[in-house]
Amino acid sequence: MRAVVQRVLGARCQIAGRQVSGFDGEGLVALLGVTHADGAEQALKLARKIAELKLLRGERSALDAAAPVMAISQFTLYADTKKGRKPSWSKAAPGTQAEPLVERVALALEERGLVVARGVFGADMRITFTNDGPVTIIIDT
Repeated sequence: MRAVVQRVLGARCQIAGRQVSGFDGEGLVALLGVTHADGAEQALKLARKIAELKLLRGERSALDAAAPVMAISQFTLYADTKKGRKPSWSKAAPGTQAEPLVERVALALEERGLVVARGVFGADMRITFTNDGPVTIIIDT
């Protein structure tokens, strides 16, 4: 699995002009990608990293600060751009595999006591947030 994690000051997820999730104040936005070899072990490892990495100001983790996390599925994290001008999505897992793993990451974060804002798998979403720092990291399991 792969995640792009950003430290933010508030985040919103909208679908068709309607807000479906969000939070105010400091937190994290985690864009989550799944590839064919991923399973529950990678989802739990990724959730642990997202929760425990010291990304917030004052060298605090989301757990330390009880900060919310927005978890958004993003298959484009596995785009292959090596040939031509059109990305290939062949490295991204199919939705039937990816959706439960993205949800497993979100559930694992909640099991650790964090509030998780979710997107809607496969939907055309508008994600807005204010990157704080900016701090943006990539996590690969």
